[in-house]
Amino acid sequence: MADRLSTTLSALADPTRRAILARLASGERSVKEIAAPFEMSLPAVSKHLKVLERAGLIARGRDAQWRPCRLNAEPLKQVSDWVERYRAFWEAGLDRLDAYLGELQAKEKKHVRKRK
Repeated sequence: MADRLSTTLSALADPTRRAILARLASGERSVKEIAAPFEMSLPAVSKHLKVLERAGLIARGRDAQWRPCRLNAEPLKQVSDWVERYRAFWEAGLDRLDAYLGELQAKEKKHVRKRK
């Protein structure tokens, strides 16, 4: 069985599933409500929901005939924690880029003053 992070990232890899999660961020919705903006069949939306449910990103309830889906953000926190480990790497690269751009601007200013 794949590890939890891999399962979550795999579920998030699809733009339709990310859009579904965005819709659920504002509260519980039925499958029909979730499916409304998508140009696909209810069974296709259901397949996406099953992937999200297996990844632990959504939970389904039962209230008589209504089967609401709701967001479970805990796996997203795990993704965020994993990505956070690489922040120093990104920031170091951005700091180097900022320094390089500063050097270029200084050279440009110096070149403009020499022309005058």
